[in-house]
Amino acid sequence: MRRVTSGRAGGIRTGNGRGCRRRVAGLVAGGGATAALLASGAPAYAVPVASASTSPTSNLTLSQRSCVSDLVASMTVNQRVGQLIWVGLDASAAPSGVDSTVRSYALGGVVLLGGFHSGRTSVAATTHHLSGLADPRVGLLVSADQEGGYVQQLQGYGFTDLPTAFTQGKKWAPSTLVTQTTTVAKQMRVAGVNVNLAPVADTVSKSFMPYNRPIGYYFRNYDYSADRVATDVSTVVASMHAGGVAATVKHFPGLGRVTGNTDTSATGITDDVTAATSGYLIPFKAGIAAGADFVMMSSAWYPKIDSTRQAVFSQATISGLLRGSIGYQGVVVTDDMGNAVAVQSTPVGSRATRFITAGGDIILTGNPATVGPMISAILAARQKSPSFAAKVDASVARVLALKTGRGLTTCS
Repeated sequence: MRRVTSGRAGGIRTGNGRGCRRRVAGLVAGGGATAALLASGAPAYAVPVASASTSPTSNLTLSQRSCVSDLVASMTVNQRVGQLIWVGLDASAAPSGVDSTVRSYALGGVVLLGGFHSGRTSVAATTHHLSGLADPRVGLLVSADQEGGYVQQLQGYGFTDLPTAFTQGKKWAPSTLVTQTTTVAKQMRVAGVNVNLAPVADTVSKSFMPYNRPIGYYFRNYDYSADRVATDVSTVVASMHAGGVAATVKHFPGLGRVTGNTDTSATGITDDVTAATSGYLIPFKAGIAAGADFVMMSSAWYPKIDSTRQAVFSQATISGLLRGSIGYQGVVVTDDMGNAVAVQSTPVGSRATRFITAGGDIILTGNPATVGPMISAILAARQKSPSFAAKVDASVARVLALKTGRGLTTCS
């Protein structure tokens, strides 16, 4: 999800420049290993990833873990599958625009799209309405792209007018990045939005910026170099948590070396550079080490990782690289599977089943009309294949554990 919501490159430009990026001490509230690394002068990507790639259950008590297991067991198959779909609510629609879809399929989340620019009070009224649609036992995850610059869904009174991520990374002092990000997270939380579909962990080289339509063209990358992007990504993840909002590292394994935008094109979306050992993965590892709640998959192609499947449908990329080599055990979410041109050649239902088969968890769709076919396909595959059913239930358990950790279930 990266619909451009304004024609600006960003608002405030503050800070003392990049030079003090490595001299911060204790700036990341509750940042643990990340804060210690920043204070020591080491780049955040030096965190041993395996030590921080914990599952959503890692911060739960034994009682909560048992409760989550019981909760999964108590849900109907339809209710379980519904937890794995997020549907988009466009700003141009009424707050009740996806009511029937959320209720009928017991969906686990809603994504605010199209630019909610009327301020915090309006957004809060919408999210309050949405929260009333959820199963009393399991609350909704309500998300938005609040990166800054051209990609900032929530605007108006009560929301900081953010500059682009590039300005944040290149112009802001570390303390400014921490305080501004924490403030943004608090604003989102007060407005009832509990997931930020950020930060962007993609790296784009300086010379390629104008040609990289999904990221560089809009200055969505924090820097030109992977190590500096890694530092900022880990800081943003920790600061989002300090403000009470879940963070999403995206778009794995990176959109910085393609020319086409997967939202709007099926061409120019092959990355012939990135491999399983690529340095471009460093920012993703840093975000995971900092405790990212979600990793969003790219819909592009990466032949050096998997020559036959797009990343979002690739077992080699999700189960092999992300969950295996890197060790991430958290929740994996798609980019848009409803309207994105890059996935239109794949049947709607197969977009959902192929993603789960590959090791993913949550399917995000900006098109409410695709929810029914996706649910039906998952249910059919689950009934037919015990191994697929096991993957579905494992995904549901991960999602409910994450929700429990964020105070959204009766197990919390």
